[in-house]
Amino acid sequence: MAHRRHLTPSLFHDSRRRSVGLIGGSFNPAHDGHLHMAMLARKILGLDEIWWMVTPQNPLKPSEDMSLLQNRLAYARKLVGKRTCIRVIAPELGARNNYTFNTLNLLNKVAPRMNFIWIMGADNLVQFHKWHRYGDIVHHIPIAVIDRPGYSYAALSVGRLILSRRVPARRLGKLERENRAKPPIWCFISERRHHASATALRALGLKL
Repeated sequence: MAHRRHLTPSLFHDSRRRSVGLIGGSFNPAHDGHLHMAMLARKILGLDEIWWMVTPQNPLKPSEDMSLLQNRLAYARKLVGKRTCIRVIAPELGARNNYTFNTLNLLNKVAPRMNFIWIMGADNLVQFHKWHRYGDIVHHIPIAVIDRPGYSYAALSVGRLILSRRVPARRLGKLERENRAKPPIWCFISERRHHASATALRALGLKL
């Protein structure tokens, strides 16, 4: 039963209305770049919380190099420390698949009072077209893209093609807090960029 705490039903069924940024990924491992993304998005968008959603297995990544889910969760929680605005959860644990589209549908059912916004790095946006039902995701949830070194122009080009209406980041945050951010809508946050990457950390020998 210990693993079920990652599902955090009390968090999902909180009756308060809040604006929550969702960052999904393998977190293999979590690193300072994830923290930078979370805190920057929270500040610019004016969000109440950020949820790190650690997936058991990213469908687009090989399983051979993936550390155990419980190790990735523990490492992420240690990195977050006392930052209570960031929650580390695994809502896909026990699910039939790990598709983001299905996870978003689940969250809307179990947390109907939350105003969610999807947060991703510019590097993820470049390969967003490979995601399961990516077009439906665009029409399902507002999206905030965080600039990453080497991906700025490519991400902006992709965004113009598939994300539709772009608004300034602070404007999107205001609409989100007022429950008026109607998808498809997105923003690009291009403040200080962070160079950390999980791939580089694994290459240096970090094992969870």
